Amino acid sequence: MEPHPDASLGHRPEPGDGFTPVRPPRRSARRRAVILATCLFAVGATAVTVDRVAASRVESRTAEAFQQGMGTPARPSVEVRGFPVLPQLSSGTLRHVDITARDIPARGSDRPVPVTRLTVGLDELRTSGDADQVHARAVDATAFLSYEDLSDALGLAIEGDGETGRVRARLVLPLSGEVTVSTAVAAASGNRVAFTDFSVTQGELPAAGRVLLAKLLAEPIQLRNVPEGLLLRSVTAEAGGLNAHFTGDTVTFRPAAATV
Repeated sequence: MEPHPDASLGHRPEPGDGFTPVRPPRRSARRRAVILATCLFAVGATAVTVDRVAASRVESRTAEAFQQGMGTPARPSVEVRGFPVLPQLSSGTLRHVDITARDIPARGSDRPVPVTRLTVGLDELRTSGDADQVHARAVDATAFLSYEDLSDALGLAIEGDGETGRVRARLVLPLSGEVTVSTAVAAASGNRVAFTDFSVTQGELPAAGRVLLAKLLAEPIQLRNVPEGLLLRSVTAEAGGLNAHFTGDTVTFRPAAATV
């Protein structure tokens, strides 16, 4: 008997025999997609790197200029906000820049109060034709003044009072011993910190002592080591010192003469 054709080893199933031919995967299409995705990722990563390098250069130059103007022992930290930065540089205006400087020395004052930490936020920072000047549409800054530096300036031991707007002052009198008073702190005109409304909280303060204390606290402390164009708006007390809040509109920053 002749063997059935299907039993032949050389038989190739036809589509009608119930078999589905296996097609090889379309590797070329997938390969092209992978290559395209890799290229796009590489281009994006390169753009981010170039943008970050440009931002770092701006931050470095700004930190150097601020350090020269404020006379800080260490270079301030500077961060340019917003991505990408290159279009901002091309337009000549940076949307927002944050600066943090520490240990700013006091200048031109008979009762100098160094600024322990100064944080500055600048909106719409742009350069002028003069490379030594930059302009900001709006500035918001906070200067932290330590109680240790305030004590040196006032000749009194100043510490926190547990209230937002008050501090304690301790003084030692020849006959009365140690006396502690609570005094309010507030912003005064001309970027000055005023001490007012003091009351005795511990010990006895004779009339002569009141006169002495009133004399020590009568003259507000002038803050001269802040960027020019800023106005003191408020003063609050914390555990370690005072926070002096400043704002300014259309402020011009000149590295060679940055402080007032």
